[in-house]
Amino acid sequence: MATSRRRRPQGRSRIGKVFKTLLVLAVLAGAGFAAKPLYNHFNPDEPDLKVRYRTETKAESDAARPWLEVLNTSDKPLPLSEVKLRYYFTAEDGAPYAFNCVEAHIGCSNLSGTIVAMDKPSEKADHYLELGFSDKSGTVAPGGNSKGLELQLFRTDHKALQQDDDWSFDAAKSAYAESEQIAAYRQGKLAWGEEPDGGTGTTEAGGFAELPAGAVFDNFNYQGPKDTALFKHNWLVRSSEGGPGVEDTWEPGGISFPGAKDAVDGQVLNLRASTDGTNSGTSQSAIGTRNGTFRTGTYAARVKFADKPASGKNGDPIQQTFFTIGGKGAKYSELDFEYMPNGGWGAPGPRLTTTTWRNDNLDDIGARVTREHDKRLGGWHTMVIVVDKDGVTYSMDGKTLYRSSKNYVPRSDMHINFNTWFVDLDKPLSGERVWDMQIDWMYQVADQTLTAEEAEQAAESFKEGGVGYFDTSKSD
Repeated sequence: MATSRRRRPQGRSRIGKVFKTLLVLAVLAGAGFAAKPLYNHFNPDEPDLKVRYRTETKAESDAARPWLEVLNTSDKPLPLSEVKLRYYFTAEDGAPYAFNCVEAHIGCSNLSGTIVAMDKPSEKADHYLELGFSDKSGTVAPGGNSKGLELQLFRTDHKALQQDDDWSFDAAKSAYAESEQIAAYRQGKLAWGEEPDGGTGTTEAGGFAELPAGAVFDNFNYQGPKDTALFKHNWLVRSSEGGPGVEDTWEPGGISFPGAKDAVDGQVLNLRASTDGTNSGTSQSAIGTRNGTFRTGTYAARVKFADKPASGKNGDPIQQTFFTIGGKGAKYSELDFEYMPNGGWGAPGPRLTTTTWRNDNLDDIGARVTREHDKRLGGWHTMVIVVDKDGVTYSMDGKTLYRSSKNYVPRSDMHINFNTWFVDLDKPLSGERVWDMQIDWMYQVADQTLTAEEAEQAAESFKEGGVGYFDTSKSD
């Protein structure tokens, strides 16, 4: 008897084929969906903005140097204050990092930068630098761009970076090109780019620190005396001839910016003076503002004085100073804090002098007025000079030290300076001695009277807002 095979119903076969087809289509659609950037998942239209990036560094470099531009691809003006950018990187060896703005078309004073450790680090990013824009950054016209933001990101121990494993770094982009590795947010929501694994597609909107008008602030986040940003931010490292102290010994190499745990933002300006007791073996250091545009108001700085050398024998007549200077002749103006832990000028130490000059005639007994304060000051202090129409007041850590009369109110605009130098080399000491003076931050605000506490609070608020430098006293 012949055996017959049972035939499968044709309807069930067709249903299976249809199901398989739908499943394949669903997988393909899902793959296409997943390939889209997060910002475009639920918005099929073109983004309202794009970010262009370039760099001039190789993978191994002393700093990351991204240049960024924000392009407005919409048909409406784009307020930059609504935008935040993120540059993702890996922090090597757990080292702390610092950031500065070298130059920006909108002005570095209108750009904030905060370095954040990611809650969910990925293989190519465990930190990001988040950039924000102030209300004064303006708007980008439809089809226009913000123009360049030149940035630096570096380790505070100044060791070289290896950027191969940094999410946002791309050595191939030596000319401006679109980069989806730079995330851009508008009003807190991801508007362009891709976040590394663990991204949320959101950030806090707004929040730029309110900056006072007619003011300058700097927390000294720089790489070294040749950092371009240092010059762009109005500082000049001295290498010129002359005095005071041991003449012709001013060396730029004495200026550095080491990391410091006791600093407000983790980095300080260090001024070094060293000597072996000979003129040829001596170096002194100084830094001051290039532009002398300061007169009335408050000058404040957090300064770390040294009572003993960083190395070598103690005893040198070392000067550690925070001062202003400007004008000449009858309108010469100078306001000084000078600390001499071992004395100088024939007088013993420790001694802090507060001096106001009204002209540069050394034969004029009234050319200056000064007060001496016998204090040992090793450690951090907030030094404040207030200039108003009635006089000049010197204070330290909130305590008034001296007030000179209105006859000594500056009659010329001045430069702001820090330096450390040897009064002379008369001490019979052997071996090399090294002295360090440090500055955490400097703050000058015109036509306002601030206490030390108010200046300290301002410095802390700027740091919290991601502002390490600004100058609202002029066009940046």
